[in-house]
Amino acid sequence: MSNLAALILRLVLGSLLTGHGAQKLFGSFSGPGLEGTSGFMEMLGLTPGKPWAYLAGLSEFGGGVLTVLGFLNPLGPLGIIGAMAMASVKAHGGKPIWVTEGGAELPVTNIAAATALILNGPGKWSLDRALGINLPRWLAPLGLVAVILTVMYANADTGEPEQDEAREGAAGNDEA
Repeated sequence: MSNLAALILRLVLGSLLTGHGAQKLFGSFSGPGLEGTSGFMEMLGLTPGKPWAYLAGLSEFGGGVLTVLGFLNPLGPLGIIGAMAMASVKAHGGKPIWVTEGGAELPVTNIAAATALILNGPGKWSLDRALGINLPRWLAPLGLVAVILTVMYANADTGEPEQDEAREGAAGNDEA
């Protein structure tokens, strides 16, 4: 990937995710703010909602800012991947992939773009390059493991009685 391509990708992806996180955290750009996001998280079965809202907002906002700046790569793209992986599973899971059907088309595209930035690096027009920062390569796989474990934890038990009963009923049918 050329340096110009990395810069364009960083600026677009990072700016949009910064704005998306600002909607969740601060209510910017007609967003729901922390209270609205907390309610949405609880609706998704992520309880209590406030810590999950902070995590989502900070992953998007912080990951977006770091990505725009090309600073501390791969931490910014990992924040984006974490938020988008959770959105793919919790908000869009079980739906057809296309956004017109409520699917995860956009979060999956964001994950792919963030992954490209991890693999390529932020390019020469970045704070990392300007400051001579080069974080260890093992941070990316470690960060991905943390993302996977967090999504698995969030998906393990939604705390919703209807879903717990459905699981128990399905388990009972398997034993018969």
